[in-house]
Amino acid sequence: MSRVVMVVGGTSGIGLATAQQVVAEGGTAVVVARHAGRVEEVAAGLTRTGPGRATGTAADVTDEASVRAAVDGCLAEHGRLDALVLTAQVVAYGTVEEVPPEIFGRVLDTGLRGTQHVARAVLPHFRAHGGALVVVSSLLGQIAVPSMGAYCAAKWGQLALVRGLQAELRGERGVSVSLVLPGAVDTPVYQQSATYAGRAGHAPPPVVGPDRVARACLRAIDRPRRQVHVGPANRLTVLGFRLLPGVYDRLAPVLVRRVALRGRRVEPHTGNVEEPRPELEGVRGGWSLLGRRR
Repeated sequence: MSRVVMVVGGTSGIGLATAQQVVAEGGTAVVVARHAGRVEEVAAGLTRTGPGRATGTAADVTDEASVRAAVDGCLAEHGRLDALVLTAQVVAYGTVEEVPPEIFGRVLDTGLRGTQHVARAVLPHFRAHGGALVVVSSLLGQIAVPSMGAYCAAKWGQLALVRGLQAELRGERGVSVSLVLPGAVDTPVYQQSATYAGRAGHAPPPVVGPDRVARACLRAIDRPRRQVHVGPANRLTVLGFRLLPGVYDRLAPVLVRRVALRGRRVEPHTGNVEEPRPELEGVRGGWSLLGRRR
């Protein structure tokens, strides 16, 4: 029997790439995201491509009741849930002083409380029947950069929560929790992000494709890992952050200005932080390996 995989954040970027691969393998992808119309559109498109199929439901990870309803609905419709891949996250560019508290809080809620809501909703079923939870975090869960304080805080918190959860579940037969930590990925997240830094976000090189991260997620279902990095410079960057903090702190602001905030000048805006922007969604964002727009 083909597996049923719920992909939370499955209408764009890494989540959509993961759902595509589930369907391509003949499985069932249950697409979950905030915008109901976009969810229906993506699920129908995935089913048309086959050979598997897709269904979907609208839910917001910051609303625990809607997450529980999505999991319950999946079980009612399909009778099983073999794995859940969590990719949902929003981004805000700007210093700690520049980003409004409500936007800062929304970024934190999505990454941190959203992860708890998903875990609380799905783990009782996994304990009873087995299953894999895969959480897509980020390289920025292990380093910090200026003008991305909200996102870094969300990802550091998410990583700590998941590592604690892994320890809590140690010894539970049939239940796994894995972390996937990508560096920069060619997705629309940079175009979707809120910004208060005066410029649009820009993918910093080296940039990997979303399909590569999606494959890591599916491998983590089959062969669980405590954590796995996806990105050629990830481990070296983490090493520099930990072993050479003084050098790192001098270089990071310069690199952020030159490679991560070198997009066009823009007025402050909320991006997709408060409301989804389905017109900006897709698998890829048009970024090359070297961080240039194609």
